[in-house]
Amino acid sequence: PKTCVAVTGTNGKTSVANFCRQIWAATGKKAASMGTLGVVYQSGGASHALTGPGLTSPDAADAAQLLATLAEEGVTHLALEASSHGVEQRRLDGVALSAAAFTNLTQDHLDYHGDMDSYRTAKLRLFDTLLPRGRTAVLNADSDAYSAFAAASIMAGLGVMGVGARGRDLALLERVATPAGQRLTLDVHGETIDVMLPLAGAFQASNALVAAGLCIAGGDDPHAVIAGLEKIEGAPGRLQRIASDRPGEVYVDYAHTPDGLQTVLQALRPHATGRLIVVFGAGGDRDAGKRPIMGQIAGRLADVAIVTDDNPRSEDPALIRAAVRKGCPKAAEIGDRRAAIFEAIEMMRDGDVVVVAGKGHEQGQIVGGIVHPFDDATVAAEALNA
Repeated sequence: PKTCVAVTGTNGKTSVANFCRQIWAATGKKAASMGTLGVVYQSGGASHALTGPGLTSPDAADAAQLLATLAEEGVTHLALEASSHGVEQRRLDGVALSAAAFTNLTQDHLDYHGDMDSYRTAKLRLFDTLLPRGRTAVLNADSDAYSAFAAASIMAGLGVMGVGARGRDLALLERVATPAGQRLTLDVHGETIDVMLPLAGAFQASNALVAAGLCIAGGDDPHAVIAGLEKIEGAPGRLQRIASDRPGEVYVDYAHTPDGLQTVLQALRPHATGRLIVVFGAGGDRDAGKRPIMGQIAGRLADVAIVTDDNPRSEDPALIRAAVRKGCPKAAEIGDRRAAIFEAIEMMRDGDVVVVAGKGHEQGQIVGGIVHPFDDATVAAEALNA
């Protein structure tokens, strides 16, 4: 593909890559995205999966093969998720990038990188090494790490496009939550434009702006890009609304870090006129330090918290739940994830919002060494129709 862009950051990579693909498709281009949800290409309204979900960044040999396949399919525009592991392991070194973006940086994958500084260094490599001089770094100006990334980008001879409420190039002037999503008032290079974004949550507005910035930095017409935002759909398992005729709203989300959980609960709060109910757990064999922190966040930001099993892996599920509940002793505890989801939806009344957090698009639950088929969205839909 002649235009390749990449996005890095702790949260939002999948949504940004997906949004880029959809914006390009809305402007008549044959486009693809590559990352956590696999490789998806789209022309017009139809999207096709080339590979299933897997690692965020494929290794260099796989990436080269996939790029060749996409080019044969006539794909001209590609958005790649660049994980810190992938950047550090040089998986993307063969890809010629037109632009790159950064969303945010919070505690995740410390079991791999060891500390925040080396994690940041891995993310920075996309800008100080992989993106050619003279290209544009699209940076979320509302992130605490913005100045570090902006400085590194300028040192590397890149242009910087700041996006967000504190952005100078693509600025968010106002955001109004509506039942159908949110109305954004943007300043695009000095021109004020209103756009209806059909997604809930401040972080989705942020992700949409990063995606729009990437498309513009990649050479697209700003007006066409902004208009494309009105048509985008959320990524599966990313604040995915489960439709039903029942009173209340149900969302499924991938949030599995303290920051991710906080972001989702704060995003949904304006949409709940009644109670905010969360079903969540923590994964086994992963950063155990975050368990009580996630409990605290749920206890503070939700009206009702139900602690359940995520992917316990090789650990004892009861011990993981106990660690989470240290942060929220008042929370209910239902180990069986299916039963927990059914219980939350059963107690839902008009004006309530239920969010099932932690697994998002995952199609299985890992208990011991075995993957049992399980999909939060499917189970939530079954509970709504029960």
